[in-house]
Amino acid sequence: MNTTILNTSTSTLYACSADCHDLRERIDGLIEEVIASSLSTDALAQSLSGGLAEVGTILRSIPGHEGRLLERGLAMIARSNPDLVVLTQNLRMPVTPAALQLVEKNSPEHYRSLTLDADHGGRKTYTPDLLILNRRTKLAHVVDVKRSLLSYESARIDDLKSRMLAAALVVPDLLYKEHRRLVAEEVRVVILSGDDRKCDIEGGIWPFSHLDHLFEISGAGEAIGLLKSRFDARINKNWEQARQVFPRPPNRRSGPLLPVTMVGEEAEPDDEEAEAAGEGATTAIGNEPRLIKLGFARVPVRQ
Repeated sequence: MNTTILNTSTSTLYACSADCHDLRERIDGLIEEVIASSLSTDALAQSLSGGLAEVGTILRSIPGHEGRLLERGLAMIARSNPDLVVLTQNLRMPVTPAALQLVEKNSPEHYRSLTLDADHGGRKTYTPDLLILNRRTKLAHVVDVKRSLLSYESARIDDLKSRMLAAALVVPDLLYKEHRRLVAEEVRVVILSGDDRKCDIEGGIWPFSHLDHLFEISGAGEAIGLLKSRFDARINKNWEQARQVFPRPPNRRSGPLLPVTMVGEEAEPDDEEAEAAGEGATTAIGNEPRLIKLGFARVPVRQ
């Protein structure tokens, strides 16, 4: 996989902006909601009194909390653009053997005009984190969010891309039937990575710094970066406060027990292989297939 050297600054200005007081307040509220469940000062202090096993458990949960926070934060920021319909629920899409063969054995121009029926599928499915439709341009993006891809081998990334492209073939039918007759004429897929060390813009792997182009919102990349940094700062603050609350046994050295920065990088589970009830995979073309375009997300060409 080719790695692209990125300029994280984006000079394109869009009509919508993420630089507003209301959005920042909602970001802080979202962080507070995620923290309050099991990462508050009291929860961390209680884990300290429960021993190393309990401390390890709560620290290992942080990547999962951060992943869900990023997904919700991305959806919140995207909804700042009134042209976008942002879907996060009921998005399980069939991935049929026929669709995978179309994607893996043919060039995009040979299958990009097909629309598969979303009601016909087999055991394999793919569930994106976000499905975003621009009602003005009728362009849909199938979005998968990863905290980092460093733990992913190239073969696993390629497999994810293939499943995303195969699932994208049903997006026009899914949007029209299940989501109030929404119309998509072009579908693109993109993997958003919180770490830009394995990004490939042409291959559909984008860093958060390119969110401005995806959402057509100036400052979107900075906004998700703010959410991530504030979450990290809040976790560390709660950790320090928990250490102060926790009564240390006498004659023990003071100092951090298990700093939050030691939490290891864990591979994120894929839910795209969920098993569905039913017989073997079948594929059907809609009764009135529409002409669509399919491919990876693209950065707009600057004029």
